[in-house]
Amino acid sequence: MSFTTPTPAPARLNRSELAVPGSRIELFEKAAKSKADAIFLDLEDAVAPSDKEQARKNIIEAINDIDWGDKVLSVRINGLDTHYMYRDVVDVLEQAGDRLDLIMIPKVGTAADVYALDMMATQIETAKGRKKRIGFELIIETALGMQNIHEIAAGSPRNESLHFGVADYAASTKAMTTGIGGPNPHYGVLTDKDGDNPRDYHWGDMWHYAIARMVVAARANGLRPIDGPFGDFSDPDGYRAQAARAMVLGCEGKWAIHPSQITLANEVYSPSDAEVTKAKRILEAMAKAQSEGAGAVALDGRLIDIASIKQAEVMVRQAEAIAARDAG
Repeated sequence: MSFTTPTPAPARLNRSELAVPGSRIELFEKAAKSKADAIFLDLEDAVAPSDKEQARKNIIEAINDIDWGDKVLSVRINGLDTHYMYRDVVDVLEQAGDRLDLIMIPKVGTAADVYALDMMATQIETAKGRKKRIGFELIIETALGMQNIHEIAAGSPRNESLHFGVADYAASTKAMTTGIGGPNPHYGVLTDKDGDNPRDYHWGDMWHYAIARMVVAARANGLRPIDGPFGDFSDPDGYRAQAARAMVLGCEGKWAIHPSQITLANEVYSPSDAEVTKAKRILEAMAKAQSEGAGAVALDGRLIDIASIKQAEVMVRQAEAIAARDAG
């Protein structure tokens, strides 16, 4: 292990993160009562320019008045290149109570963007005597942001998570797609020629590199990597597949842009009973091995060692956190 170790962000369940437009006040109570682990109240893309000021007022009132239970609560502000951003930060942090956990920063391009928001948040918290330090969620959704992702991830001690904003990223890189997440039929390969036999066409994941790079940057800095939106909310199987591939790469959760996607995300990012049972058996077997002076042991015909313990501990802790959430 390196002598330099990342400081982990506060532990939070983040399997599903529900997007709620700030202009749709009729959705606030429903979101609060949903099974989503996290909610972000949106001031950016989901709100028309003419509605942004009122949406900001709606969100501040909702943060103060609605019972959000034990959900992680965030507000997505407008981009740093807009004239809405500073009022979003100032009004929300000055007028909303300490129930707010996070600010979501869209289209982060450089570490300086994060620094600028950190400076504003620090000054407001000091001036207003806020008791709880606001954390940051950062959306990587431009080529510039992906280029600078490692510096961005280390840009502030407030940073808690990186999110992949697939739609704006596709636009930024001029990818030939109009979908929001999901596969593309043109991204694939043909198998080699085999005489007159038909050749197979294998689809690929055009977002694999971006997700994998985000996961590395997040984990190297103690942050949670979160997969972004899947636009076709009429396709639960497609959503589940995209969520699962991000989970395998190391993501902790995925956005839900429709309430129907909450259950899907929670299912994909929750370890099964069988997986938890196996993890507990690994911990028991290793505890027995260590008591006998052994550093590794075989379980079910497979080698397990110290690395196996770390993996098992993560899974057991997550299962315990989910059980506590469900019990509450």
